[in-house]
Amino acid sequence: MNRAASRAGAPAVTAPAVAAAVPRSRLRAGDALRTAAGSLRSRSWRAALSALGIAIGIGAGVAVLGVSASSRAALLSELGREGNLLTVSAGQDVTGAPAPLPVAAPGMIARIPPVQTVTAVGYLPGALVRRTAAVPAVNSGGISVLATQTSLLHTLGGQVARGAFLNAATIHYPAVVLGAIAARTLGITRVPPGTLVYLGGQYFSVVGILRPVPLAPEIDQAALVGFPVANAQLGLGGHATEIYLRSQPDQVQAVASVLPFTANPALPEGVQVSLPSQVLAARAQARSALTGLFLALGGVAVGVGGIGIANIMVISVLERRAEIGLRRALGATRRHVAAQFLTESALLSALGGLGGVLLGAAATAGYAVSTGQAVVVPPEAAGGGLAVAIAVGVVAGVYPAVRAARLPPAEALRSMV
Repeated sequence: MNRAASRAGAPAVTAPAVAAAVPRSRLRAGDALRTAAGSLRSRSWRAALSALGIAIGIGAGVAVLGVSASSRAALLSELGREGNLLTVSAGQDVTGAPAPLPVAAPGMIARIPPVQTVTAVGYLPGALVRRTAAVPAVNSGGISVLATQTSLLHTLGGQVARGAFLNAATIHYPAVVLGAIAARTLGITRVPPGTLVYLGGQYFSVVGILRPVPLAPEIDQAALVGFPVANAQLGLGGHATEIYLRSQPDQVQAVASVLPFTANPALPEGVQVSLPSQVLAARAQARSALTGLFLALGGVAVGVGGIGIANIMVISVLERRAEIGLRRALGATRRHVAAQFLTESALLSALGGLGGVLLGAAATAGYAVSTGQAVVVPPEAAGGGLAVAIAVGVVAGVYPAVRAARLPPAEALRSMV
């Protein structure tokens, strides 16, 4: 066999075959994460300061949403889960004259089938409350005097902070229960035996102090006495000025439509019906507006943090030119270098986002515990905050990654000399 024949019988080796024989360089996700973590660990203080801006922004967002959710949960609890509290108050007739509620109004309202519980209060406009008779009348502090029934706390969901509420016995005697603001105005924090206030020209024994009643804030600024003693000694006359009731949750509107005709059949247009839940809903909307404002401020902080990360990554590219050149010389492609720096930026931002979520959850817990509310951190707030942080990190790392990938290997390696 001659040499030509031998060459003719040998398989031809082409350029594509040679390229296929060379193994392609690959960068696995695990390798990229480990390398990024090692790089951040070697510059731990710089990484911590860079992630701080992201952490503050995400923490503010999570805290705002957590506080809002905790307040919303407390609000739903105040509303009795369904917002089924209604109030009936005395209004005016067509001539503008006062239209007092009939004495029998609370009893008639209680006969409406969907109504679950009813209570009434009567305002005593001429009665003043002072600590002692020596205090001038002009220094009464604006405390109102209300006659009430023993079912008031049950209907409004109120609680006693000190002492006890009026009962079937004490409503007939000069005994008084103070609302939270009224007690603070009078400087009374405890109710030991012998605690007195000067009410309507005579001394009444203070038997209890209430916690704030969100559904009826007028109770917080009032001194409460029983209807019998108010009729006998303070000249009330038995008329209620406001009636509170709870109905079945799915019958609230139906009950509201018949209340004027039930409370005062002779003058239904002189009856005012309202839903305290609507007032609280308006308050919740105001809180939502503030929530949006604070979220916007948190977004600004996250954006500033992202710019800081981009700046740090650009500086890192300049400092690590020799490393980039060495990687390229060992077979790393431009895509690998870009992916490496992009992963590092995303990891740095994710660490800041995680710290922000923990910071926001801690702030929410501190607020909820200090205000006596349940701690509620929405999962979507935590997950969304972390996702936003990672997204900001990816966006912030695009320019540094592209700049690192475009760095010529020869020029980068010269920086090692």
